[in-house]
Amino acid sequence: MLARDARADGAFFFAVRSTQVYCRPSCPARRPLRTNTLFFQTPRDAEKEGFRPCRRCKPDQIPAAVRIVQHAAQVLESDLDEPANVGSLARTMGVSADKLRRAFRQQTGLTPKELAAALRLRKFKNLLREGRSITDALYATGYGSASRVYERSDAHLGMTPATYQKGGKGMKIKYTTTKSSLGEVLVAATERGISAVYLGEAVPKLVGELREEYPLAEISAENGVFSQWVDEVVARTEGNAPRRELPLDLQATTFQRRVWQELQKIPRGTTRTYGQIARAVGKPRAVRAVARACATNPVSIVVPCHRVVRADGNLAGYRWGLSRKEQLLERERGART
Repeated sequence: MLARDARADGAFFFAVRSTQVYCRPSCPARRPLRTNTLFFQTPRDAEKEGFRPCRRCKPDQIPAAVRIVQHAAQVLESDLDEPANVGSLARTMGVSADKLRRAFRQQTGLTPKELAAALRLRKFKNLLREGRSITDALYATGYGSASRVYERSDAHLGMTPATYQKGGKGMKIKYTTTKSSLGEVLVAATERGISAVYLGEAVPKLVGELREEYPLAEISAENGVFSQWVDEVVARTEGNAPRRELPLDLQATTFQRRVWQELQKIPRGTTRTYGQIARAVGKPRAVRAVARACATNPVSIVVPCHRVVRADGNLAGYRWGLSRKEQLLERERGART
């Protein structure tokens, strides 16, 4: 709040007793005294206590950058056949290309092209789950040919489209959940090793995400078979040094595997930039591809994608929230001192 960090907008709100106004963390108004400041999780919480929204930062309204990204997503999703071009997309929306780029960078960490790819993939998945043939799903989502999906199948689906179409049929996945200081932790594994590590606030949502990915897999709660793996994962969320090796059972492209292996080499309590990782894997120009590999990492904590930052040292997107990424880094740094 003191730094007026816009990345915290929406995560919490602060109110000032003396003015009876509540604001976003990024509000340009002068900072109040700590003794006059209260914090709330939502605007409704602040208003229940009698505070009114600030007229400068308008905390009760959706930020302009969020509206731009939402509008862009609607435009892109309406015509997935057309390649995403920032200039044409900006003209369609009636905003400048620079403003569009800034909104995407601030709110998603993605480019419009990357968002379009994600939307196309989501539609492709949904069509397969609805029972459409792979060929129909391919052309309905603008892929044009099967090779474009199959060459990326490990990266985006975790399996081939045919296996994904079967909803993970034949797979046996066990999971367990436990509490940590970062919230709920879900660890899922096959008999060969860990396949997923999810962080969140609600167990049903985490389990739902696992079932959504593999609707026909044999998914069940485990009975303590891999409790040692779970204990190790939780210990690492507290910043502790690894005590044992954790076996992994992951589907990945060669490039993804190289990136994830490089992430595991980053010393605890330190960070690397996306560019440094790209150079380390021998692909200095593949910075965005490295970012995508980090974003698709299914086993957070074990493969520490939270240790990768932007070139300017600022934190970039993290599937489980920037707040958790920041806490993980702080804990690891503290454990080293």
